[in-house]
Amino acid sequence: MAVQTVTTQPEWRKAIEALPSTPKNIPAFFLAHGSPFLVFPKSEDHGRLGSYSGPTGPLASFLKDFGPALLKKYEPKGIVVFSAHWETFGTRLGLLLYNLLWLFIIPQRVVTDYGDENPLLMDYYGFQPSMYELKFKSKGDSKLSQRIVQLYHEVSAYFVDQGKINFTILIHWQVGQSARTTSKLEPRGEDGRGFEGPGLDHGVFVPFKLMFGEELTGIPIVQVSIDSSLSPEKNWALGKAVAKLRSAPFDEIDSRILNMALSREEGILIISGGLTFHNLRDFASFSPDTCKPIHREFDRAIFDAVTVVDADKRKEAMVNLTQHPGFRASHPREEHFVPLYVAAGAGEGGDVRVVTSLYGAPTFAFGV
Repeated sequence: MAVQTVTTQPEWRKAIEALPSTPKNIPAFFLAHGSPFLVFPKSEDHGRLGSYSGPTGPLASFLKDFGPALLKKYEPKGIVVFSAHWETFGTRLGLLLYNLLWLFIIPQRVVTDYGDENPLLMDYYGFQPSMYELKFKSKGDSKLSQRIVQLYHEVSAYFVDQGKINFTILIHWQVGQSARTTSKLEPRGEDGRGFEGPGLDHGVFVPFKLMFGEELTGIPIVQVSIDSSLSPEKNWALGKAVAKLRSAPFDEIDSRILNMALSREEGILIISGGLTFHNLRDFASFSPDTCKPIHREFDRAIFDAVTVVDADKRKEAMVNLTQHPGFRASHPREEHFVPLYVAAGAGEGGDVRVVTSLYGAPTFAFGV
């Protein structure tokens, strides 16, 4: 299907306004989280890359429009966020079977549980001192963190229950998910980039600072790690596992009629942040003014796949994007691309809307 260009402020404001106001069934969003350049001092020289991706560029302007609209339109009870900058692999499991020791890796999500204030992890280097003094005040919520862990455990339990013999059970355990919380007293886990410590990473606090200002304390924010296998299917599944968070389980009036108390209030906004282009070996690829034809072709392929109407065919087309000739030219390592699959999994089965089609920095709404 033809995709309408959404690259100017009037166009993306129209697209945001056109999103249905459904607080009881909030779409899941893939969001271009940008880079630290987004909050670079405006007085500094941003260079050619910064003019597109920096504080005066179109992504920064979009994020400032998008954040307030999300809060107004969906009135979320909380935000669950995934970022390209936090990935975890899993836990090792050893079992003795037929006198042989079988070793398995169970994928494990790690979920922040930071209490009254989320710390920030300045996971970048080489910037001026002011970039390490950035502020974004927010809070966590233990109940929401535990709810996320519960949902991942439910997925694991489901797969385990299907097994009829031990070997089958082991196979299903590999497919399931494990999860645990992490507190501000410990490093949040290996992320493969050499930055240790607790906190929301810059793939969260940089765009959120533009979207919500220096403080968002009215609702909690909880971050969840992506799967470091970088498998499209596995990251799709970890998004799908938390899809229940988007919807309210019952209307209040229904719960009174049934004489039931709500076990939880869902209504959670799920945001998965990454970039559709992230090749630090080729800075020209980040800008529509300097990118190569192969980058343009891949950009077009992304929109063609994401906007396929049939949900099953859409998933197939999206997974096949990793085979596109332009994929490796755009992603030497795909950690910035797989958050797209997390959002798609969280909004699986519904319609998709293009909120902005900025080159390399689009935003999609899944499950509309």
